[in-house]
Amino acid sequence: MNSSYHRRVAFPSELGNSTSRQVSDTSPTLIVPVGSTEQHGPHLPLDTDTRIATAVARGVIERMVLADGAQWLLAPAIGYGASGEHEGFAGTVSIGTSALRLLLVEFGRSAANWASRLVFVNGHGGNVEALAAATALLRYEHRDVAWVSCLAAGGDAHAGHTETSVLLHISPEAVSTDQLLPGNRAPLAELMPQLRAGGMAAVSEVGILGDPTTATAAAGAQIFTDMVDGCVQRITRWTTNRDGMLT
Repeated sequence: MNSSYHRRVAFPSELGNSTSRQVSDTSPTLIVPVGSTEQHGPHLPLDTDTRIATAVARGVIERMVLADGAQWLLAPAIGYGASGEHEGFAGTVSIGTSALRLLLVEFGRSAANWASRLVFVNGHGGNVEALAAATALLRYEHRDVAWVSCLAAGGDAHAGHTETSVLLHISPEAVSTDQLLPGNRAPLAELMPQLRAGGMAAVSEVGILGDPTTATAAAGAQIFTDMVDGCVQRITRWTTNRDGMLT
């Protein structure tokens, strides 16, 4: 799969390519990628999380349309998130948890006027607090809203094997393979106290947690498929926890 995030093609289920009249004739489920603009080491683009969330969301729609034939729409991605832990690196633009929460709430309130359901597809761990708070409020207000993350079982934490492999699969032209180098490979749980206190720069000078030198496009294809499969399964079940996360 080449990156349709980077080389956009006509896609009949994109909100941005639709007209108001086309949308008014349906009661679609709207899928909203939520990413970030933050450093991902010297080899990955700042919009890595947004690329992954967008590609996974598109993959979900393709699968769901084939399965049930219902109307699914892919919204333009929300490309800024809560990335304060990366503020020590140039290029990072964080809007913080409070602003992201408000953005998601107002987005949901507006879109729920015409969409039957909303699903936020999250590509950045720092967004979880805002997503949980916003979605819980929207559901309290009786809107059919939920969220799901792009999960990779056993993956490393940031800009390592996992994310680099996925980018080699969906956007190979965006990976600077001549800049690959290992980051801090200690378990994330071990790094969390220092990470919370001093941000990413306190635990990795190069902004990497994991080892991107082992990444391959083949591994990325499998990880990406697992992400889409997991999201499809959770969306199909439509069972949420108290924070509106699909389980």
